[in-house]
Amino acid sequence: MSEMRAALYDRYGPPEVLREGTVPRPVPGPRQVLVKVHAASVNGGELYARAGKVKALTALAARGWPKRLGIDFAGEVAAVGRDVRDAAVGDRVWGMVSRANSFTSMAEYVVTSADRIGPAPVGTDLVEAAALPVVGTTVITALRDKARLGKGERLLVRGASGGIGSVAVQLGRAYGAHVTALAGAGNLDFVRELGADEAFDHRTTDPAALGPFDVILDAVGSDLSAWRRRLSPRGRMVAVSFDLGHPVRSLLTIAGSTVHGSRRVRFFSGDPRRELFAELGRLTESGAVRPVVDTVHPLPDVALAHRALEAGGVRGKHVIRML
Repeated sequence: MSEMRAALYDRYGPPEVLREGTVPRPVPGPRQVLVKVHAASVNGGELYARAGKVKALTALAARGWPKRLGIDFAGEVAAVGRDVRDAAVGDRVWGMVSRANSFTSMAEYVVTSADRIGPAPVGTDLVEAAALPVVGTTVITALRDKARLGKGERLLVRGASGGIGSVAVQLGRAYGAHVTALAGAGNLDFVRELGADEAFDHRTTDPAALGPFDVILDAVGSDLSAWRRRLSPRGRMVAVSFDLGHPVRSLLTIAGSTVHGSRRVRFFSGDPRRELFAELGRLTESGAVRPVVDTVHPLPDVALAHRALEAGGVRGKHVIRML
């Protein structure tokens, strides 16, 4: 069986446990595609998984050691299963791994269901494109489907300079909302350039000094109840990050909002399919959304990428180049 390079770790711990190693090259099943990966992005959930902070949540998917990384990817189709009709060898695609194959895309090749890919946007380099599949589909679902953000509404984005936030600012602007961004002091001009109408330092801004907002997209996860109070009477809040330091408090805030009052907090687990990747491609090709890449790292430097993301102050996504 052929082998391939991949990001691996042999125990839970700090970024230094990560390494480049080899694993068997996968073979696509009847309804799967094999993609030659050009690049994969680093996502926040992988930091928690690597550190062992979500073992209870990932126990069912555990495969022993070594464990792997990677949720999304961009690359070229290398092979297709016998029942696949809407993808062909050589297609430029982007997408995500299926839940059954979670954390496997940071490798030279990845297998996923044929309905979990879409055409990569024309005119966008595949390494840069790898920054968008997870965060782009998450933000479309959050703003379009869960919050139903309308033209002229006031949108607040917490964590506006990060992977999800940088897309939310752009898409909020494209949907015609008035966008207020919360970010670090050094990133305020950056989020304004992305399309924010207003930008405030999250360290010095009192929630009570802002609002009301029709929609809040929260990519931070902490103090949800305080920010929920900044919603207008019919406001909607979508939390796309979870405060693992205070999980019970976060759950109670989300659950309580569905019972008391009209200011609802929505939380969801993304499960994008082909239509959503196609919509993200259209938005990228139109210029409404562009990938924001903080740093591109070669595979041997995956630990540096994790360390940088943990340090904070990120602008967009850290991307791991496989080629």
